Amino acid sequence: MPLMESPTALLILWAVIGYLLGSIPFGLVVTRAMGLGDVRAIGSGNIGATNVLRTGSKGAALATLLLDAGKAIAAVILARIFAAEDAAQIAGAAAFAGHCYPVWLRFRGGKGVATILGLLIALSWPVGLAACATWLVAAFAFRYSSLAALLAAGLAPAWALLLGEGRIVLLAVVLAAILYARHAANIARLRAGTEPRIGAK
Repeated sequence: MPLMESPTALLILWAVIGYLLGSIPFGLVVTRAMGLGDVRAIGSGNIGATNVLRTGSKGAALATLLLDAGKAIAAVILARIFAAEDAAQIAGAAAFAGHCYPVWLRFRGGKGVATILGLLIALSWPVGLAACATWLVAAFAFRYSSLAALLAAGLAPAWALLLGEGRIVLLAVVLAAILYARHAANIARLRAGTEPRIGAK
């Protein structure tokens, strides 16, 4: 973590801003805007890009992916511009929390995959790109979106250490733990061999 030098009130402000940005349910907004119905009534009921893809619209899924990543990037960049690095990390973490537990949807949000990748890119682009590459390699190798996400998040702290970004290691560990908790059902299905593969109908 960076040194906490900003006033507490300022950090709280950026936590609130980050949370509000992160809590925008873009998966729900995009599917409704495109006339695809309520994504919560489709597939797993999740509002993330993977479930949006189950509507049959790759465009909607891509838009959701980019917007969910973008809201974390926006939170970090805005806090970095108008405050400092400690506020940037807090705003980014709050954006991730907002995505997973949005107040607008009774705290039932997404699993945070795109958001955590966007957050890592904004905090340290080499670590973020390494995490994205981990997801892509795992997804192509194993054909499980959830397993790719678990590996990308789980290896992010190691990538941060290897790439000399010790300031974000603790945050990466905490976010990975939350993401693993959000994927508890997926982990159970992976162990049972019942988790659907990418592209499976």
